[in-house]
Amino acid sequence: MNLDNIIVKRKNKTIYRDGDKVIKVFKEDFSKSDVLNEALNQARVEENTELHIPKILEVTKINGCWAIILEFIEGKTLDDLISENPGKTTEYIDLMIDLQIKIHAQNCPLLTRLRDKMFRKIALTDFDPTIKYELQTRLNGLPRHNKVCHGDFQASNIIITPDNIPYIIDWSHVTQGNASADVARTYLLYLLADQKENGEYYFNRFCEKTGTQRKYAEKWIPIVAASQSVKGNREELAFLSRIVDVVEYV
Repeated sequence: MNLDNIIVKRKNKTIYRDGDKVIKVFKEDFSKSDVLNEALNQARVEENTELHIPKILEVTKINGCWAIILEFIEGKTLDDLISENPGKTTEYIDLMIDLQIKIHAQNCPLLTRLRDKMFRKIALTDFDPTIKYELQTRLNGLPRHNKVCHGDFQASNIIITPDNIPYIIDWSHVTQGNASADVARTYLLYLLADQKENGEYYFNRFCEKTGTQRKYAEKWIPIVAASQSVKGNREELAFLSRIVDVVEYV
């Protein structure tokens, strides 16, 4: 197994390419249950939906670290294509929205429920107990759906193959629940990347294409912002704390 070709290196994992395989190696102290859960969730999406996603080939240990081995998908990320063709940004965002709508049209009943995951995440935040209570109360009051929600849907997680087939990668946060939570999460990722203009286009266009009232989807923004804050990124925390102002979204 060749670990010379690094595709990307993150805080808790390194991703390599070895021929027609991608090897995702987690840090030694990374939770075994989280690795196995990620592989299980992706396998469930692979087996139960009509989406193009990389197939999981193996879960193993490499040098004492847990690793997931997947098939390599040749192509460019949508993020790279936007950087190379800035004049086509809105066209690519429209493509991204169409893919997200297709994800939400899928049904995968064994996935974790988004509501349960969000409730746990809010409980783990450092916010005042009153804010936690308000957020969890709001969460309980929102409509319950069972749509597949990617959980980290952004242009860097979409690969366009040479024959223009879009593959969606990185399913570690997938759940089933209300699609508006997934939309709010993508919008938040745009804001965190300092791409407010693209984020506004994305949010408004998604609502237009699906007939969703923006005010309805906005109710999820403080909830997903609280969930994001659990990651412990200090640079993001101040910004997320401002968003987790439930009064703003009443």
